[in-house]
Amino acid sequence: MKSVAMSGSLRANVGKKDAKALRKQGMVPCVLYGGKEQIQFAIPQLQMSKFVVTPEAATVKIDLGERQVEAVLHDLQLHPVTDAFLHADFLEIVPGKPVTISVPVVFLGSSEGVKAGGKLTRKMRKVKVRGLAEDLPQNIEINIEKLNIGDSVRVGDLRSDKLSFLDNENMTIVSVKMSRNVEETPAATTAAPAAAAAAPAAAKTDAKAPAKK
Repeated sequence: MKSVAMSGSLRANVGKKDAKALRKQGMVPCVLYGGKEQIQFAIPQLQMSKFVVTPEAATVKIDLGERQVEAVLHDLQLHPVTDAFLHADFLEIVPGKPVTISVPVVFLGSSEGVKAGGKLTRKMRKVKVRGLAEDLPQNIEINIEKLNIGDSVRVGDLRSDKLSFLDNENMTIVSVKMSRNVEETPAATTAAPAAAAAAPAAAKTDAKAPAKK
């Protein structure tokens, strides 16, 4: 898994008032857990934005001046209206200790069901995994080439010798469903011969009708 470098500054004061002041300065209040001690610090909004929008999972090397730590993003709180970052929790990576992280899902190939007119439905963009830092992948690859209409891939279908998948095993990650166009085509085809058969019968009935004088 790749690592992203970020520079933070230790917080002199802790509390709602201090956190509000930091946000006005374009900083994101953060907390680091999991190590020998809990550390309160702040990271610029711009750095956090660049890290969050990356399409792949990554660890973070945080430079706090006198101390450098490696961590994973554990939780991120957003403003309900502006989507500005309000607070972030990081989990320090400790050698030999498993960590939990959400990893993006990448689909490989073109589904047979889609080629037949079905519709690919993505239910999950990320899956939650747990493992040692050195075993964490940047993404989870799923080959969908053999998926036909009605098939799906669930969390329980994923396999790894070094990772544990923490989402409910019955949750659907991706599926191929029959599209409306495919459903409507047989009905239209059936209706056409019926209409064609009815036309000659009507013509024959009209031919037998006596002419009006």
